Amino acid sequence: MIQSLAALHGASMPEDTAESPSRGPIDTEILDRVAAHLARSDRFADIQTRPSYAPHSVVADYDLGYFPNGVTRAYLRIRWFETDDFSIHYSEQYRTEDSWECRWDRHPNDHNTREHFHPPPDAPTPGADAEYPDNWRDVLATVLTRLDDRIKAFWD
Repeated sequence: MIQSLAALHGASMPEDTAESPSRGPIDTEILDRVAAHLARSDRFADIQTRPSYAPHSVVADYDLGYFPNGVTRAYLRIRWFETDDFSIHYSEQYRTEDSWECRWDRHPNDHNTREHFHPPPDAPTPGADAEYPDNWRDVLATVLTRLDDRIKAFWD
């Protein structure tokens, strides 16, 4: 299953495989906890921890039943580092081959404060400075709440 998903989704989800010295190594323990947490949600049809096409991430594909027919894929790609830096990338992909992207980040950089948000529809850099909770559970709850609002807006 992982290989077929890699072939299907690998091109649409480039992975930064380099471990930046400023971010530190990937926190595999937190990624495992994130995956277990997401698995308890009905939102997701498939959750993979460190798949071959994104070896430093948890990738959670949304159940497309939550979306209008024009959405062909919606997913989260989550990377968490031992320094508590993170990147949470959300993408919706459409039959028109367009996409809607945003990203929540915490990492040293030269374009924003350490904590920042790359807004939709194309997650540009620089993004907007932001503040996030310290604990991964609270960060994830913040992101999921915003995405739940996004998904509900399809049906309003």
